Amino acid sequence: MITGGKTLVSHPPSFSNDGKKLLFCTGNTVSIYSTSTGMLITELEGHNADVTSVIVVPSSSNSSASKILCYCWTSSLDGTIRYWDFSAPELIRKVDIRLPVYSMVIPDLGSTPTGNNEKPSDLFAFVSVKDKNKVDDGDKSLLGQIRKCNLTKSSLVRAVLTETRYPNYITVSASGEYFGIQTKRKILVWKISAKGSKHDVKKIKLHHTKCFSVLAFHPNERILAAGDVTGRILIWRGFGNKTFSEKNEVTMKGRVVKSEEERPGVRGDDDAESCSTWHWHSNEVKVLSFSSDGAYLYSGGSEGVLVVWQLETGKKRTLPRIGAPLRYFTASQDPSLSSVSCANNRIHLLKMPSMEIMKSISGIELPYSFPEIYQGHGFAFDHTAGVVALRTESYGLQFYSLFDNREVSQIKVCERNHQPNEEVTLVLTLTALSMDGSKLATVEVKLPEEGIGGLVCLKFWDCGSYTGEFILSTVIYEPHSDTELSALAFHPTREMAVSSSSGGDFKVWVRNCNSHTKDQAPLKSGWRCHSVGSYKKKPMTAVAFSADGSVLAVAAETIITLWDPDRNVLVAVIGETLTRIAALSFVGKSEYIVSVSRDSVPQLSVWSTSTLSMSWSYKLLAEAVSCSTDLSCFAVLALLPGSSKPMALDDNRTKDRDGLILLFNVEDPVPVSTWSVKKAKGGGISFLLANPSSHDEKVAHDNPPPEMLIYINGGHEYIVFDPYSKDNIKSTRELRKSLVASEETGKYGYASIYGELPQIQFEKDQTPSAPFVPSERPWETIFSGSSHVLPPLTKLCSVFLESLLEKLPAIQE
Repeated sequence: MITGGKTLVSHPPSFSNDGKKLLFCTGNTVSIYSTSTGMLITELEGHNADVTSVIVVPSSSNSSASKILCYCWTSSLDGTIRYWDFSAPELIRKVDIRLPVYSMVIPDLGSTPTGNNEKPSDLFAFVSVKDKNKVDDGDKSLLGQIRKCNLTKSSLVRAVLTETRYPNYITVSASGEYFGIQTKRKILVWKISAKGSKHDVKKIKLHHTKCFSVLAFHPNERILAAGDVTGRILIWRGFGNKTFSEKNEVTMKGRVVKSEEERPGVRGDDDAESCSTWHWHSNEVKVLSFSSDGAYLYSGGSEGVLVVWQLETGKKRTLPRIGAPLRYFTASQDPSLSSVSCANNRIHLLKMPSMEIMKSISGIELPYSFPEIYQGHGFAFDHTAGVVALRTESYGLQFYSLFDNREVSQIKVCERNHQPNEEVTLVLTLTALSMDGSKLATVEVKLPEEGIGGLVCLKFWDCGSYTGEFILSTVIYEPHSDTELSALAFHPTREMAVSSSSGGDFKVWVRNCNSHTKDQAPLKSGWRCHSVGSYKKKPMTAVAFSADGSVLAVAAETIITLWDPDRNVLVAVIGETLTRIAALSFVGKSEYIVSVSRDSVPQLSVWSTSTLSMSWSYKLLAEAVSCSTDLSCFAVLALLPGSSKPMALDDNRTKDRDGLILLFNVEDPVPVSTWSVKKAKGGGISFLLANPSSHDEKVAHDNPPPEMLIYINGGHEYIVFDPYSKDNIKSTRELRKSLVASEETGKYGYASIYGELPQIQFEKDQTPSAPFVPSERPWETIFSGSSHVLPPLTKLCSVFLESLLEKLPAIQE
């Protein structure tokens, strides 16, 4: 059994003390990646529910340690807090608090037990938990609690610091002196003062007219920054002067501030010296973090731009075109290394202070929202290489290795920059891969605006030098006149494809090869229409080739028609279903066809091409169907009727729907095996070769099965398993350990910050570089640039139109 596809950006990551490793919360495990190679090194396994935080013990917390510490604390929704040695890796301690932990901070890690004989002082953590004894009965119920936990004695302190509507994320200062949460339009800040074996805390409140989204503490001074849902950043200076100070006067940078002094920007009785507001972001601020020296403030949001503010002057500079909304900014103990986590499950490692992207760690693309009518065509599988192609929010395709659990490549189907909160005007509707993975076809639809301007585009791509690399070969605009494509499929052995449309026809496409004869002009290599077919002007809704490619099945709404694809001749017609057929598939090399209907009366049917009749059928709402290439078996992903459950409290996605995977022998209506699965809505299944050529030496199995079955759920988490046996193959974690060296060399000092100095070679004859010359074709560059600094469309259009006009000399009368 192989599992993968976990999100890397559900919670903030943590750097190891040497900066060579990055620890992520990935479902029930903690995944440890190499920052130099971007590959998975190992995993911490033991939690029984989602891990919500990972905190690395800093090296400075143990002055007697002669080596870099590799210890960390983790919290989970399973109600436990665990202490790990992630270099081994092994579990050292387990603390069971019996409440699901949504967030955790440990202000003082100086007394972390590391095996020394000295008796350390008690170690405390502050946790955000959910009260399991309360029922969510509306806005008045308070389910979240901020509590204190004694990690040394493995017990919760009875006192509750505060209660909130839902569990909140806790932010702690670098010094460990302050921590706080944002709840609606308030910020609660606690100051910790250690006395003996317990922590005494004091609390203040800061208010705003809008709801807060994120906060950050200055590493050295009493300064707090918070972002709100409108894109504003508020900065309080001298917060808690009255409450947290023992005297009425507080010294700030050598200046005495009196308690009765006027406080510009501070609302009501809030305890702060001043409050200023910065505004650049157009939407909710999701990222906020101070630099290690406190001179700069980093912010980010849905624009996909990392903004760096100079704290004293308010001046800013940006890192644009990151390509996705930002979620977290994480700094390491090495001031030259940081990371930014993006909503598309990608983490960029930044070289500071230049903010140059050195390397990216890419997880599987996460689902995103687009029109409901295009929800059912999200996956395309390369059966031989074990790769899945997924649509990305940036109008592209990600090729993801299911056996290695890593990204193989990405291609841009449509070149468009990321735009925050942009209305969906373009959708990648269909994707098809050939059986051997050498050919790719995509269909994109530009949605009409107010009923005007729609466009359908069919593209064919050629495979490059490695798996997942594709080069655009042919672009066909409006392949079926003014109607959208409903289905797309490749011939199993030849360079042939078929597309169907709801307009009532299907087209067979073939590949031209470079040829030259005496009587003919040379033909360019590309795809062209070979033939067109229709049946009684009915909408064509699904297509499929037989295993040998000799028969083409096309669904004409509720009827299955069989064609000879070479001669475009109708061979036979099979009986009618109750509702429109949405998918067709031939079962291996057998004579049977499986059809799926999803309308008001869902139906799964098996048809015999020899008798031209239905063999058997079920009233099932099938989300996906996959047929074996050699055996007479097929698998169905079916949704359970009326089975829906709400998401977690902190998840804004729509409700999930559970389902079943049923494995059938085509001649027997009784399932061979069944499996219960979660998040089946929006999921997919497919048969894959058990031992792709690139994994022959890695997969260990006494009697390898002919095929494996992949199930990928609506959240893009997946599992690959043998559907015919209970035996499992090695997990991907064990397979991928060998891909990363156990020891890595790093750069230190000047080279770690600025890189290696270039070797200057002095030559006598040096040709000076050519001066900059303005382009004579300005229209090629006027639309290029950062999305947030482009001039208005009215200015761009005038320049563009002027560039197309030929300038003539003035006519003198």
